[in-house]
Amino acid sequence: MQHAGAEPYSDSDEPSQRPAAVTGQPTDGTVAPSPDASTSPVEEPTVSPVSEGAQVLADLRAQIKRYVVMPSEDALAAVTLWIAATHLQRAWQHAPRLAIVAPEKRCGKSRLLDVITETVRNPLITVNAIPAAIFRSIDDEDPPTLLVDEADTLFSTVKSAEKNEEVRGLINAGHQRNRPTLRVTGPEHKPTAFPTFAMAALAGIGDLPDTVMDRSVVIRMRRRAAGEKVAAFRTTRDTPTLHAIRDRLSAWLTPLYKRALGMEPPMPVEDRAADTWEPLVVIADLAGGEWPALARTACRVMTDYEAGKDEEGGLRTRLLVGIRRAFAAENDPMVLGTRRLLEHLNADKEAPWAEYGANGLTPRGLQLLLKDYGISSANRRFPDGTQAKGFARNQFLDTWDRYCPEPGPAAEPPPGTAA
Repeated sequence: MQHAGAEPYSDSDEPSQRPAAVTGQPTDGTVAPSPDASTSPVEEPTVSPVSEGAQVLADLRAQIKRYVVMPSEDALAAVTLWIAATHLQRAWQHAPRLAIVAPEKRCGKSRLLDVITETVRNPLITVNAIPAAIFRSIDDEDPPTLLVDEADTLFSTVKSAEKNEEVRGLINAGHQRNRPTLRVTGPEHKPTAFPTFAMAALAGIGDLPDTVMDRSVVIRMRRRAAGEKVAAFRTTRDTPTLHAIRDRLSAWLTPLYKRALGMEPPMPVEDRAADTWEPLVVIADLAGGEWPALARTACRVMTDYEAGKDEEGGLRTRLLVGIRRAFAAENDPMVLGTRRLLEHLNADKEAPWAEYGANGLTPRGLQLLLKDYGISSANRRFPDGTQAKGFARNQFLDTWDRYCPEPGPAAEPPPGTAA
C-alpha cells in the first residue's frame, strides 16, 4: 500500500540539502563600502545552510499548527517527528505508538488524525477492524502505519475490553520487532506466523489501556480556547499540500535507511521510554539544526509528565504511596497491623478505596492489589506482646524504591541566582 510518488527504500546514504539565503549587509544602518585597492575586503557573515530534513520538518510542523491547536510546543515537535519516523519503519527496533487522547469530544483528535493520515507513509486507517484483518494487512518489507480513530470504543467498558483483548494484544506485540502472531490457515490448518510490527496512532476519549499508553508517545489534546483559531480542513483543497510534504519526507529519508539503522543516539530517558522515543530522536539527529534539542526536550518533559500521572493515578502505585504514608504516620514501626493500615488508607477521602465496598478497601482487596509485588500479610508479633495479621515495613522497602521512590532534595540554585 504505497502512495504514488513515494520512493521505495534504497541502500544509498546521501541526504539532499536545500541552501538557505545568505545575507551580508551591515545592521547598523550604514552603507557597505565597495571594495577597492585601498581597503581590505569586508568578511561578510554567513548563515549555515538549512538541511532539507530540518526544512521539511519545519514545514510539516507549520501545517500541523495550521489545522490543530496542540497542547504544547513539545507535543507539536513530537507529532512532527513521529510522522517523519513512519517513513523509515524498517530501520526501527521498536514501533512507537502515538496515543492521541482527550478528556471529552471536540478537542481536535480527529482533525490531528486527518493531518497525520495524509503525511505518514502507507496509512491504514480503521475505526472498528477485527484483528485478523489488521495483521493480514501488515507487511514486513514495508509496514503500514495503523491509524485507529475512536479507539476508546474498543476499551471503554469491561465488556468491550474483553471483546477486544486480541486487538490490544496485537497493538502491544507490534511495538517490538519479531513478535509475530500465530494463526492456523488453509484446509490443512497449518500454523502460520503473521507479522505485527507497525507504527500505530490511536485517538480516543480518555486514557487507553496502561499497556498501550506505556508504549506510546502520549498527546493530551484539549478543547480550543475562545481566542485560538485554526484553518478549516478541506480534503480536496488541502491534501495536495500535505501529500507534497509526505513525498518530501520520503525523498529525504529513504536514502538514509542504512545510516538510521546503525544509529544509537544518546537518550534522556531509559528502558521502554527510550525504546519508544528513539526513532523520533534519530529523525531529529538526521535533520540537525534545532531538532536534536527539541526532540530530547520533548522526550524528557512528556515522559516525566506521564510518569507523574502514573504516580498520581496508577492504582497500585497509589496504594504503595498510601502504605508508606501510613507507616510514616505511625512513626515507621517495624510492623503494622492490617486493620490499622486499612484505617489509614480508608481515611484518605481522595483515594479510590471507597469504591471497593461500603467500608472501603478490605483485607482481601489489599491482598489482591499487593499480590503482584510478592507482598502478603502474615501473623505478626507486636511490641505489646499481641499477635495479629499485619505487614513488616521491610517488606515494602525494595518495592517503594522501584515503583514510587521518594523525591530527592531540590537542587540548590547556583550562587548568585535569585530565589
